[in-house]
Amino acid sequence: MAALGWLTPRKRSATARSVLAGEAAAEAGLRSTQESQAAEPAPDTAAEVPDFPVAGDVRAAAFFDLDNTVMQGAAIFHLGRGLYKRKFFQRRELARFAWQQTWFRLAGVEDPDHMQDARESALSIVKGHRVSELMSIGEEVYDEYMADRIWPGTRALAQAHLDAGQQVWLVTAAPVETATIIARRLGLTGALGTVAESVDGVYTGRLVGEPLHGPAKAEAVRALAAAEDFDLDRCAAYSDSHNDIPMLSLVGHPYAINPDAKLRKHARKLDWRLRDYRTGRKAAKVGIPAAAGVGALAGGTAAAVALHRRRR
Repeated sequence: MAALGWLTPRKRSATARSVLAGEAAAEAGLRSTQESQAAEPAPDTAAEVPDFPVAGDVRAAAFFDLDNTVMQGAAIFHLGRGLYKRKFFQRRELARFAWQQTWFRLAGVEDPDHMQDARESALSIVKGHRVSELMSIGEEVYDEYMADRIWPGTRALAQAHLDAGQQVWLVTAAPVETATIIARRLGLTGALGTVAESVDGVYTGRLVGEPLHGPAKAEAVRALAAAEDFDLDRCAAYSDSHNDIPMLSLVGHPYAINPDAKLRKHARKLDWRLRDYRTGRKAAKVGIPAAAGVGALAGGTAAAVALHRRRR
């Protein structure tokens, strides 16, 4: 079952599919955390730490967007590189995905038609594959492409919450399986990500709800907070994208990390805290995802968007 009914009736702008995606992500994230092995030691960093959080406040938690907030580039792009390397899809599909990723990088926004096409293509690629197979590949891809792309500054922010005794969660449109791997490798509590349906451990090619994006992220955080008894006014959220304003607006301590132009403007208007860990050239290109890769390989982003499951 995907929805636990944690959300109380209320007025909301999110669609029913956003609510379903958020509740499914919260359920899957909690389950994955309960089943996960002990986390590997967190790397040392010398980056700055915030004057927040408050030590010992266990009703506070921190929620981190992943792409270009915790990690340079998009997780599904890096996973897509690994899938292409392992011949999950052909060169002609790569060309189409590359165009979709290039549009995203140049426009700085997710075009709904491109996202729909990318989602359907990716779901068709992973349909019939075992969840365990994709999890194993995800572990390898983290070592190959992701481990060296973690922002030390954001990592230090997350560690500050952990050191204060608080839970720290990734909240991302990336596959919940991939997000869970990254969270575990970084020593975080867990991850909320897009959930794809699986039956008997095999992907069906369908999502549960919709990708965990925009309003769906806020729904996932709200559902997790209800399940874990967090006080959202004492929680923190971190993101680079204006698409995550619904999630950032839920908490009492919103942070704009490596912000795009729209989020930077919004954050300044509301006096939200800002952190920018990019170099001068990259920081100037707000609105264009930094370090997301080059050329045809960028198409791998779409190829991995469907690696999410619904456990029965």
